[in-house]
Amino acid sequence: MPPPFRLFFATDVHGSNVTFTKFLNSAAFYGANVLVLGGDITGKMIVPIMDSEDETYKAHLLGQEITAKGEAGLEDVLRKSRTLGFYPYRTGKEEWAETEANHEKYDELFKRLALERLQAWAALAEQKLKGKGITAYVTGGNDDPPYVEEFLKRQQFITDPEDRVVKISDLFEMMSLGYSNPTPWKTPRECSEEELRQKIDTLAALVTTPSKCIFNIHVPPYDSTIDSAPLVDASTIPPRYVLHDGMPQFIGAGSKAVRGAIEKYQPFLALHGHIHESRGVFKLGSTLCINPGSEYAEGVLRGVLVTLNERGVKGYQFTSG
Repeated sequence: MPPPFRLFFATDVHGSNVTFTKFLNSAAFYGANVLVLGGDITGKMIVPIMDSEDETYKAHLLGQEITAKGEAGLEDVLRKSRTLGFYPYRTGKEEWAETEANHEKYDELFKRLALERLQAWAALAEQKLKGKGITAYVTGGNDDPPYVEEFLKRQQFITDPEDRVVKISDLFEMMSLGYSNPTPWKTPRECSEEELRQKIDTLAALVTTPSKCIFNIHVPPYDSTIDSAPLVDASTIPPRYVLHDGMPQFIGAGSKAVRGAIEKYQPFLALHGHIHESRGVFKLGSTLCINPGSEYAEGVLRGVLVTLNERGVKGYQFTSG
């Protein structure tokens, strides 16, 4: 009997240097044969760090103004920003005011900083994985602009499985899709439920044996407990949480198309993310659906180690660290 095959899955690191590094370290730490990162790898925002002549630096982090002194203070702000998944950018008041006022200029700066972060991650992947026989599958999610996918497809030590069916072992295939159904946030890669259904059906037609396939689909199935997200009022910009007696209200925010596809094709395992708060498992027919959740802003990598044998899932263990 062949030895068990271990797959480590995490998702939604949103630009966090710390969590991505932990993701790469997971192969050695957990004895995983393959790594899968399931989308939303881009950070959320640029953090301007204002230079001044007296070697002090000012930045806003998590609603607080921070004043850093000297190079040591600056390095601390840069580190905190990168841990949170933000893109720190040293600038001056006039330059930043001009950038903020010009959407095209802001977007170009964001793209440059995002790709610089990804380039650093690709170099780290080479350092950590070269010669180890470990494949790291990394795909974009709904929050990731198209240029992220373009970057991933050119890498040597990161494999982008997006919109493909790949063999992850002698026994199992994996199909991957990073798109989501519509969200209140109007993210770069979301589409209608009908379009999502068509994308999944097109991919599923390439699968040799659905019962031996892993569905790596960023958005979880609708009404599955692993898609429970706070209700937001989409009529405001930005959308805001709807509160009742001071508490957020939760709804199923997953995809009906994804649920329908899993019920139709019955892969043995489905890996999801997208909804950070909904860490858990859900059985849909014979399919084990897993969402490990995300705490990237705390520098915590939430993941799941799945052990496979010739019959499918032998066991799974949630991880956090």
